[in-house]
Amino acid sequence: MKLKSIVAWLTLLAVQTAIGRAQTLDECRRLAREHHPAIRQYDLIAQTEQYNLSNAARAWIPQLGLSAQATYQSATPTYPDMLAAMLAAQGVDMAGLRKDQYKIALDLNQNIWDGGQSKANRVAVQAEADEQRRATDVDLYALEERVEDLYFGILLLDERIGQTEAQIALLQSNFDKVRTYCRNGVAMQTDADAVEAELLSARQALQQAEVSRSSFRRMLELFIGQPLVDEHLPKPEVQAPQSLTSARPELALFEAKVNRLTAREKAVTATVMPRFNLFAQGYYGYPGLDMFQSMMSSDWTLNGIAGVRMQWNISAFYTKGNTLKTLRTAGEQIGVQKDIFLFNTQLQTTQAEGEITRLRNAMLDDGRIVELRRSVRLAAESQLANGVIDMTDLLQKITDETTAILNQNRHEIELLQATCRLKHTLNQ
Repeated sequence: MKLKSIVAWLTLLAVQTAIGRAQTLDECRRLAREHHPAIRQYDLIAQTEQYNLSNAARAWIPQLGLSAQATYQSATPTYPDMLAAMLAAQGVDMAGLRKDQYKIALDLNQNIWDGGQSKANRVAVQAEADEQRRATDVDLYALEERVEDLYFGILLLDERIGQTEAQIALLQSNFDKVRTYCRNGVAMQTDADAVEAELLSARQALQQAEVSRSSFRRMLELFIGQPLVDEHLPKPEVQAPQSLTSARPELALFEAKVNRLTAREKAVTATVMPRFNLFAQGYYGYPGLDMFQSMMSSDWTLNGIAGVRMQWNISAFYTKGNTLKTLRTAGEQIGVQKDIFLFNTQLQTTQAEGEITRLRNAMLDDGRIVELRRSVRLAAESQLANGVIDMTDLLQKITDETTAILNQNRHEIELLQATCRLKHTLNQ
């Protein structure tokens, strides 16, 4: 029993450890991709591609067809009157073909050359499947940006909550001091009321931030498909991109669309080519291929025919030119869409670079600002104790220090987020 408890405890610890590893930004992005329903598209696309390729390959399998027919004709071939009279004079009864005729046939066709149609179909199937995969890549890549926004939103709320808690502790300490001053007649009750009001406001802000963080965490948990065990998410280590060359999945999607149009052009070209195939037909019925025999007897017979056939759909030339022009125009439209995407990507890259520069410049003075604000606040507390300033001035100094610390932490997280956004824009 003790051994089972140890095993169960180790199993639980392993599960918690595995879940704990999923709290980094990279792991959250990976889990979101794996958990999202769109990931199943890849398997479905692969299955559909295999089915369609199998169907295209079967164009070279001998094609069998079974048919049956029964007809009644208004007229059938007959002997000329003179020949019929000569045969009758010799005692030969030639009734001629009957007007009711029957046939049960088995047809066999084997492609020799189909003008490249089957190959074009295979290429078109592969191009369409590749385009669908690239489109799924784009959808899942957009998912990563949403995960990043939630992740950094949680980090910013963590910083706000932490700093608000520190502010509450500082206000509580000063509130206790002011109440002591009031009892000793050094301060007025209005001073205590001002601190208490500021303390209550800070607690309200803390509650609102905690509710927002809880909401963000629940949304992120839905994306990754597992709970966030750690109370605080770790800040990611983000390196600046090595270059500004875009490798977005949308570019691969544009290329896949062009490849699909190229495959369709080859399929259109194949439609105007002649086709050659072997054929054979065997049938049992009346009349047979031996017409004279069938004129003499109405018995059903076995018959067969085999040969080589050439088919050429000349009318396909009527629409070939316009169809190819339509496809090429569609290709030019894709080119325009690609240029627009690259232009917008360049704008986003420029904007992200400017934001990164702004945040880096702001961070240069953040530490000094916090140091100065803390020094001013400490001096104000001493001045309040000596009656030099009132509580309103001290509250302002506390607010200034809290804002400076919050700005310092916020700038650090925003710089990480801006760098991640730039790398996401470039897919690096």
